[in-house]
Amino acid sequence: DAQMKHALLGLRVVNATTGEKVFEVNAQTGLAPASCQKIITSAAALELLGPAYRYETVLGYTGRITRNKLHGDLYLQGSGDPSLGSWRYEPTKEDRQLQQVLTLLQQKDIRKMEGELIGLAGKWEQETLPGGWIWDDIGNYYGAGSAALNWHENQYDLVLRSGSAIGDTVAVVDARPAPVGVSLQSQALAAAKGTGDNAYIYLPPFASQGFVRGTIPVEEKAFVIAGSFPDPAMQLLSTVNDFLGRSGITPASYRVSYGKTIPGGQELGKIYSPPLDSLNYWFMRKSINLYGEAFLKTIAFESTGRGSTDKGVELVKKFWKERGIEASALRIIDGSGLSPQNRVTADALVDVLQYARGRSWFPAFYEALPLFNQMKLKSGTIGGAKSFAGYHTAKDGTTYTVAIIVNNYDGSAGEMVRKMFQVLDELK
Repeated sequence: DAQMKHALLGLRVVNATTGEKVFEVNAQTGLAPASCQKIITSAAALELLGPAYRYETVLGYTGRITRNKLHGDLYLQGSGDPSLGSWRYEPTKEDRQLQQVLTLLQQKDIRKMEGELIGLAGKWEQETLPGGWIWDDIGNYYGAGSAALNWHENQYDLVLRSGSAIGDTVAVVDARPAPVGVSLQSQALAAAKGTGDNAYIYLPPFASQGFVRGTIPVEEKAFVIAGSFPDPAMQLLSTVNDFLGRSGITPASYRVSYGKTIPGGQELGKIYSPPLDSLNYWFMRKSINLYGEAFLKTIAFESTGRGSTDKGVELVKKFWKERGIEASALRIIDGSGLSPQNRVTADALVDVLQYARGRSWFPAFYEALPLFNQMKLKSGTIGGAKSFAGYHTAKDGTTYTVAIIVNNYDGSAGEMVRKMFQVLDELK
């Protein structure tokens, strides 16, 4: 095929019940798996952390409480919960979790305070992004970094307006919610109608100045693209600070500390995430990169007491090596597959999927897989790479486990996918 002239295909199919090989080509060749790498992180997290694992964000204080007033500081101690303020679960929605904070204060008769609001982020490394993520990705929603304190899945909507002529400068209208302490300058231009979203936000971690580049169609009054917060912990603290102020409990200021524990250990209560299998559902179903990076760091934290991408990678590779997958078959840079430096074999993906079938958490894992081409498959897409991996039950009742990866194809991604599905249709 002309699209494959300079490309590489990795494909493996086994009988899921017996493990018997049905077909393979280049199954031992490491290829960029894109988001199919999430299968590796997901299965390891469900096994190492357990499907019932919950993140805990602790609210505590120092000082004393007299006459309904806190004479001391208020602390939020993070453990990396990626669902804080997420709209995907009823208990984690912004208003619900902000009200939880207020209720915990009211239960202790705190109606006023004179100290600071401090976020404790020391259980995780300060770096929010894994190595290997590219400049075009990290300011956009799918490039959201993972911190010890996260908020609203570390993303915001940016509203843009274009003029009526091709080449007009695009204006920034609004940001919802606005990234704290950030100024965004638009260098984007208007393009022809029907050209779609080709605008990107360039804003690195902890920066105060960012840029919007690329194009959106002409005559757009409220064109929305999504970006990532450069400092998730400060975004959370700013939101909590504003909410407390509206409730009459006004901290003197707010800041992030990289201490690990609340001085004196006086707790007001804890805010819990949904269980891991619920988080994993959206991680796999909607391919949320933030969740994968959080899972990787959490694996490291639970093993060593510090959330670190590098340690998480090491532990995940060790886990799979102990289950028969060679370390050289998993060149892992991150937990989500966004880095183009990742290299994974089709053989390894199938082995992970086969392992998952025998675990008690498999029903939740299987349910989390999206449906593509009438098959339960995780998909992956980055520049020049497409992948699918998962399960399919044929008309005759035979269940197959399959992984297919294409790297460096030419031309349309949509056309490439159509041809990949033609191959997978042989299993129907």
